[in-house]
Amino acid sequence: MSPLADRYGRRFPYLRLSVIPACNFRCTYCLPQGYHANPNAPQPLTLDEIARLLRGFTVLGMHKLRITGGEPSVRHDLTSILRTAAAVPGVTKLAMTTNGSLLTRRLHEWMDAGLNAINVSVDSLDREKFARITGHNRLEDILLGIDMALDAHLPSVKVNAVLLRDVNDNELPAWLEYLHDRRVVVRFIELMQTGDNLHFFREHHVRATALETQLLERGWQALARVADAGPAREYRHPDYAGRIGIIAPYSKDFCSGCNRLRVTATGDLRLCLFGDFGIPLRSFLQADDQIDDLVRAIGGQIDRKEQGHFLHDGRTGITPHLASTGG
Repeated sequence: MSPLADRYGRRFPYLRLSVIPACNFRCTYCLPQGYHANPNAPQPLTLDEIARLLRGFTVLGMHKLRITGGEPSVRHDLTSILRTAAAVPGVTKLAMTTNGSLLTRRLHEWMDAGLNAINVSVDSLDREKFARITGHNRLEDILLGIDMALDAHLPSVKVNAVLLRDVNDNELPAWLEYLHDRRVVVRFIELMQTGDNLHFFREHHVRATALETQLLERGWQALARVADAGPAREYRHPDYAGRIGIIAPYSKDFCSGCNRLRVTATGDLRLCLFGDFGIPLRSFLQADDQIDDLVRAIGGQIDRKEQGHFLHDGRTGITPHLASTGG
């Protein structure tokens, strides 16, 4: 079957699967009060349900999978999830986004299970700022875990930093020093408004384009976007081993290159991070002989995907915070 394509000609080889909404950090822009479980909420997808879900998506052309949360390492069977995902025929790139809190202890275990790409959230290289943003004084251990990933020759190692005005938006010199000799991609992400962070957004939102201007002035050059890449615009400089990515969701035509779909931890398909609805898939994940029904359920919804998000209009859909959908 041909890859999923929508009415605007976009194809979707990339799936972001949340495996748990819980997180052990208290980031100011996401879960400032920490995660509070809803005792009435359904449990996350089981291993068998995940395997069936992924088989359905690979039939439709998905080959890049990113495991997200919440914080995926909060889930005790994460290694089994990675092993299960890596064994699905058609999955060629298995990535994960993590806060890095277990990286030094579990990296090699995850790599042995099939992980071949990792994004680690590090919102500041300043120890005090990092603790203020995340609620945890874990910066040194997380940076050590990133270096371990580089030393282990993990094929793709990226660092994510959310830009926050008057908090960490003056750290470009420190980041340039960090990636001078490290083959890592540091991606600066523009703060996005969600359902419950309007006041914080208004206080700390800064346009990522200002950072791009600084990079160009310093001699950094834009790279062409590869076919299955995420939303970042990447830059390189001949004097640096690493690269820099800019994720600017408020920039013009940001959604024109969208190539990813999302599934929540409980099995709802989200066509957009900031969409107004979810499409329940869990009922199609209960038996191996439901694969055809699952494929039809996914394929029959793709034309409901909008041409773009409505963040410029202040519409955040049903996303209360980024942990709820996987960012």
